[in-house]
Amino acid sequence: MLTREEIKEFLPHREPMLLVDDVELEGNEAVAHLHIRGDEYFLQGHFPGNPVVPGVILCEIMGQSCCILIKEELVGRTPFYAGLDSVRFKHPVRPGDTITVRGHITNRRGLTFFVDAQATVDGKLCAKGSLIFTLIDNK
Repeated sequence: MLTREEIKEFLPHREPMLLVDDVELEGNEAVAHLHIRGDEYFLQGHFPGNPVVPGVILCEIMGQSCCILIKEELVGRTPFYAGLDSVRFKHPVRPGDTITVRGHITNRRGLTFFVDAQATVDGKLCAKGSLIFTLIDNK
């Protein structure tokens, strides 16, 4: 299992945008976790008195988690979203929840990767979708 510090060796994201606590590769699947503490920047105004993790942040969590599947390819490159397809939000994520992301690569064209991912809390589906990201050389 990769820890947060080990994840930083591959992902260019840093706090407050690093949104993965740990990730384990199980065959061709990434299984990652992020615990929502409640003090995250994206909860400050979303929504006062009823904090809910924004859908776009759930997509980012899924994307970062799945990028570890290609960690060796990330060296010297930055992953950028190229698309999101069939994304659905099924259940809200709130402070105190621990998100589990499961994702696997469904296709690859050069440095563009197609991934199916889902985010759950306590086994309940919160978000799912097909993610597309491409790697751009750092210069």
